[in-house]
Amino acid sequence: MKVLVTGAAGFIGFHLSQRLLERGDEVVGLDNLNDYYDVNLKYARLTQIENKPNFRLVKTDLADREGIADLFRAESFDRVVNLAAQAGVRYSLINPHAYIDSNLQGFINILEGCRHANVEHLVYASSSSVYGANTSMPFSVHDNVDHPLSLYAASKKANELMAHTYSHLYALPTTGLRFFTVYGPWGRPDMALFLFTRAILAGEPIDVFNYGKMRRDFTYIDDIVEGVVRTLDHTATANPQWDGATPDPGTSAAPYRLYNIGNNNPVELMYLIKVLEEKLGVEAQKNWLPLQPGDVPATYADVDALSADVGFKPATPIEVGVERFVTWYREFYKK
Repeated sequence: MKVLVTGAAGFIGFHLSQRLLERGDEVVGLDNLNDYYDVNLKYARLTQIENKPNFRLVKTDLADREGIADLFRAESFDRVVNLAAQAGVRYSLINPHAYIDSNLQGFINILEGCRHANVEHLVYASSSSVYGANTSMPFSVHDNVDHPLSLYAASKKANELMAHTYSHLYALPTTGLRFFTVYGPWGRPDMALFLFTRAILAGEPIDVFNYGKMRRDFTYIDDIVEGVVRTLDHTATANPQWDGATPDPGTSAAPYRLYNIGNNNPVELMYLIKVLEEKLGVEAQKNWLPLQPGDVPATYADVDALSADVGFKPATPIEVGVERFVTWYREFYKK
């Protein structure tokens, strides 16, 4: 297939592009290479794939309406995976406009491109953040999610609503993937595991929010990619049992689906730190802090829908994933 992967220089986009190239797909990677975090890391990821014969990078901003329209007119994409977005819960409190530009304006440009180009299937990144104030665990795609706690979460919920509209109006098959705390080699420097590792090796204290009383469904990058590939190959279809009198948020009478991709095994933040200390051979200095605005104390994914539809359930243990991350980090940063 010919696949457009937006955010191809990003953490998940890079790994997904690698995987698609390995199985023989043609990949057009789109990225604006912004400086939200270290651009050198993005370029380093790209060096792993940029010379492969079936890969081509297009440097364009998702919010560039004409640029995106021109790209879809010039290419004939079979499928599209939209991973480009302004990420981060806390950053959305500082720079909210970045989320509107990328996550809303950018996403409508992708939807319009897919619609006019008759793309077979659009898979896009949502987030576990959409569960917001929900406390019923594990989080299910069949639960209502109308109480986001950050603009980032609200923008991802908006993506799901926008996608449904296009699935309904134009029969565009769309699948939204709610990722749960992704980690692993080549990860994002603003994520906890990366921040902790850098600080511990520098002899600096780590910020432990909610006084360590956090639980996260840490999901290893290989499991995320496997879930993306399987859902990409499993084109969204209408649910013939869907009933507007008792609407199921995870499916629709239109070709629209939502899935959680999480490890289905929440881990205490203090246990993650303990495992990291063991793998680094260094004890962390801890700076105890309260829960930050926009954060939630726990996440836990119900992956029954994913397992039933595509036969996959993430299962990489945190001990294995952290060890692989530490190995990569030490090699990449020569620490």
